[in-house]
Amino acid sequence: MPRRVLLIAYYVPPAGGPAAQRILQFIEHLPDAGWDVDVLTVREGAYPNRDPSLLSTVPDSVTVHRTPSFDPIALYARLKGGDEDDIPAGSLGKDESSLLEEVARWIRANVFIPDARVGWWPFAVWQGRQLLEQEGYDAVVSSGAPHSVHLIGRSLHRTADTPWIADLHDPWTDISYYDEFPHTRWAKRIDAHLERSVLKEANAVTTVSPSWAELFATKAENRYGVVENGFDSDDFEAVQPALSDDFVLAHVGKLYASRNPRGLWRALARLRNDGRIPTLRVHLTGAVDPAVRRSIAQHGLTPIVTVDDFVPHDKALRRMARSTLLLLVIEQFAQASGMITSKLYEYLASGRPVLGVGPSGGDADALLRRHSAGEVVDWGDVDRMTELISTHYEAWKQGDPASGAAWTDIQDHNRVHQAERLAEQLNAVSAAAS
Repeated sequence: MPRRVLLIAYYVPPAGGPAAQRILQFIEHLPDAGWDVDVLTVREGAYPNRDPSLLSTVPDSVTVHRTPSFDPIALYARLKGGDEDDIPAGSLGKDESSLLEEVARWIRANVFIPDARVGWWPFAVWQGRQLLEQEGYDAVVSSGAPHSVHLIGRSLHRTADTPWIADLHDPWTDISYYDEFPHTRWAKRIDAHLERSVLKEANAVTTVSPSWAELFATKAENRYGVVENGFDSDDFEAVQPALSDDFVLAHVGKLYASRNPRGLWRALARLRNDGRIPTLRVHLTGAVDPAVRRSIAQHGLTPIVTVDDFVPHDKALRRMARSTLLLLVIEQFAQASGMITSKLYEYLASGRPVLGVGPSGGDADALLRRHSAGEVVDWGDVDRMTELISTHYEAWKQGDPASGAAWTDIQDHNRVHQAERLAEQLNAVSAAAS
């Protein structure tokens, strides 16, 4: 008989974006690995992205339990006079001319610990305790960011002693935007204590990259495993590469101010001013921070750049496949070497080559080089960026554009295999608890 797991997650469809894709990876494929899934999530989430089309991908066999929540992020957006499209992801942004912005940032950093979704904690614990008592799950998985979901998992584990895996998509107190917030000394201590308690008390911890598994291991002794974000092979069955008449350098996903690839804009401006890329176009799909737009304009690139807002997932995949060269941007922060964005796996599956801007020699760079799909160039290495773009452009102009990863070589990264990795961890913690 299949065993049963209760998956606790905030970003469940109709939420969109990469976090929702990781949750779908588990609920779609864990049953084939011997674990039936029920989901505990929020009823009305404060989602930066919504993609209602993803609701149809949730299997009928999965029961989704939704609870109320107090979401200060949604309240913040309304106070600013906006709507759900103004809900930020992670950081609240920074506008020094706004007193509301400064007050909101202080409250976010020092009241809502570990994050602004912590208002869901009491509602989810109440519902989760009932579910554990009534349904008799064999294990619990908390999957986030937001990291407050792991406090829910911890509370349920303490109550029922059900085996529990904490699945962390991102670092906690080392997350890229952590230092943007005006934490007090006591807030930092509380947050670090919560992080250590989760890492220590969970029966196992999973994360998305080897470097981040090593990072967490320095904070608490435990069983650590890597479960990649992966890609859905079925999503690419209907996606046929069809290159544009122009050379298209494309980025799919949000470009935050912290991910502004200034070195890339300098490289493109140099090539354009030299007349070496007359038909190159830059397509950005997803929200683009005003700071990034200003940087593009300052380098005289506005005429060759097009920006489209968030699009449904299937359309985003088609845009990847139609591109000549895909752009990956990793922000600069202390733990950037472990950053492997979920989009990188879909970039690989699209068959298009990738130019990364980030930590050369990091985990993303190793993944690209392993599959001969591109490389990650250091943020300030404008010469190398110029060289790579020029090489790709010349090959395309000659009618022989470079290809990306080979489909048969990347199947170990598909979602089926990643769900099997999580199932292995579930099997281990449930066996140890028997």
